[in-house]
Amino acid sequence: MQAFQHFIRGATAALAFVTLALSGTPVAAQDKYPDRPIRLILGFPTGGPTDISARIVAGQMEKALGQPVIVENKPGAGSNIGTEAAARSKPDGYTLFIGTIANTTNMSLYKNLSYNIERDFIPITQFMSSPSILVVNPALPIHNLQELIAYAKANPGKLTYASSGAGGSPHMAGEMLRLRTGIDILHVPYKGAAPALTDVIGGTVSMGFKTANGTLPSIESGKLRAIAVAGKERMPQLPNVPTLIELGIPDFEVSSWNGLFAPAGTPQAIIDRLAGVTIPALQSPGIRKQFIDLGSVPVGSTPAEFKQYVHNEVVKWAAVAKAANVTID
Repeated sequence: MQAFQHFIRGATAALAFVTLALSGTPVAAQDKYPDRPIRLILGFPTGGPTDISARIVAGQMEKALGQPVIVENKPGAGSNIGTEAAARSKPDGYTLFIGTIANTTNMSLYKNLSYNIERDFIPITQFMSSPSILVVNPALPIHNLQELIAYAKANPGKLTYASSGAGGSPHMAGEMLRLRTGIDILHVPYKGAAPALTDVIGGTVSMGFKTANGTLPSIESGKLRAIAVAGKERMPQLPNVPTLIELGIPDFEVSSWNGLFAPAGTPQAIIDRLAGVTIPALQSPGIRKQFIDLGSVPVGSTPAEFKQYVHNEVVKWAAVAKAANVTID
């Protein structure tokens, strides 16, 4: 009987050891994370606001994680090429994704999108937000929102607004303004933000929503006239320019934003590790100054906060796209 009891105890201990060893394997691998370089995929070319943001944070991640963090640009199709590549990546923490507002607008604009930003990715933290500014060519007799609305209603179809392309945030912001105020303005899409900005400055197009980080110099030099900020608060760089919310259009917030995501299925321990590195970096004075100097607002939200923000953006732009009947094949 004693021999049998010794056998049972020995077998139980052996089974427990094997179970612990097997269950501990992935944990041990996660404890060593990262032990090789990390890729940050983004769907835009080098030199733009998203690329600059990614490289600022990548530098801090390298210092904290002790491994190279390589920014990989995969532009095209409204950022969908890079997004799809990231969504198909192995969820092991070695391929991450820099998502933007485009990933939330695209959800409603593209009929055959192969990814879902909420289903296929785990939000980690929002890097920054750059509020859009409603600007007009200074030759127009428009100095505030009331004058813009009055002019547009007196001259239906005469005012035009430029965007960086169909479906982008400047286009959707213009549609939101049209829907919320009842004015008749015409959309003029361009292939990029630079030519759109150039033609508003030159007077070929009347107005547009432009991101702060690319527009402030033109406003300060008098080449553009700022009418309102599409943010929750006034910008420190433009203290005398009111927000559209202040001017009576509730919840009118349009910001170009970006942040860090991981493919769905990435272990929680790795998500926590990445959040623990990036959030403090975004809250540090040096990084905050770099983003503020670019005309952006540093954020550094928690994964839960960022998840809710992304969801709210998806819902908001779905309503605008439906009301304005905007789609992209």
